[in-house]
Amino acid sequence: MDVVISAASVEETIAHFTAVDQAGDKGAMTQLARRLGKEQPALLNYAAQVRAQHGDAWGEAAIFYATLVWAMFDHAFGKKLVRLLPANIVDAQKVIDEELAGLAEDLPVTERLSRSVNERQPHLVAKLVELMAEDVKEAAIEEPAARLVFPRAQVIVEAFDAAISQRRPGQTLNPIVREEPKVGRNDPCPCGSGKKYKKCHGA
Repeated sequence: MDVVISAASVEETIAHFTAVDQAGDKGAMTQLARRLGKEQPALLNYAAQVRAQHGDAWGEAAIFYATLVWAMFDHAFGKKLVRLLPANIVDAQKVIDEELAGLAEDLPVTERLSRSVNERQPHLVAKLVELMAEDVKEAAIEEPAARLVFPRAQVIVEAFDAAISQRRPGQTLNPIVREEPKVGRNDPCPCGSGKKYKKCHGA
């Protein structure tokens, strides 16, 4: 399966976000937030750590970028998208920290890029760079906040990319389909003992 999110898919996601924002549709934003909380609790917790440690303004920026990355993967993969587990995020953090550690500290925020993430998801990363540069230029995000939020956005890209490509699988969001019908408590035990399941292997 091709896991590279296309430029068209990225732009469609941004267009949807922009339309919802411009319409002031609080219902749609609330529904999106509920879905994110239900489907991606580890992701939401990861982004919310910024709010707990640095306050609302930085926290909102972290949650916005986390939501945007999730929405791009969700738009591209739909029901094939998986739930990130805490381990997915921890492992992705190690990858990004290691790659960014080799870069000069005085580089502009948007030039502190993970090489591997940029290679694997070029269209998504290019859009993140564009949006972050614009937010910093227009002072929508303070420079210190951007230096914290931008690497974390890359962590989320790495986590989803690794999960969807099965390098580090996440948890399926789809209901588990049984290959065989479920055995009822009062049905004969499948082991062939002749006892009811509840009195045998279901005890």
